[in-house]
Amino acid sequence: MKTIIKWTGEMAFSGSTPSGHVIKMDSAKEVGGQNSGARPTELLLHSLAGCTGIDIVMILKKMRFEPITFQIEIEGSRAENHPKRFTDYHIHYLLEGELPEDKVVRAIKLSKDTYCSVYHSLNANIEVSYSINGVKGNQKL
Repeated sequence: MKTIIKWTGEMAFSGSTPSGHVIKMDSAKEVGGQNSGARPTELLLHSLAGCTGIDIVMILKKMRFEPITFQIEIEGSRAENHPKRFTDYHIHYLLEGELPEDKVVRAIKLSKDTYCSVYHSLNANIEVSYSINGVKGNQKL
């Protein structure tokens, strides 16, 4: 999977996902942005919640259960100092419907422990490289 985002001025970036959806990112006005898009950290929370939510619905459907409503509340605590990374996440699932607790718990555990690629990517190795004016840099980052 590959995506490209482009700087659109100030602190804003925009790009299309491989599935064809446009994502706009920006920072708050107090740090030089125009608040024209979501913060990257907000998208990270949405990605984690969305990934696990999709898993849970798929698993429950395979068990022949389907929620009437399903909402996910996610909260991330961030470090005070740079890089101000997320130090903790809390995900709370709110499901309504004829759903046996043991099946819901099983679906949540399967998502968390096995299926949610975003959850398991939060500790991934990240390789960094760069190019300037079309010339690939040679410094190790």
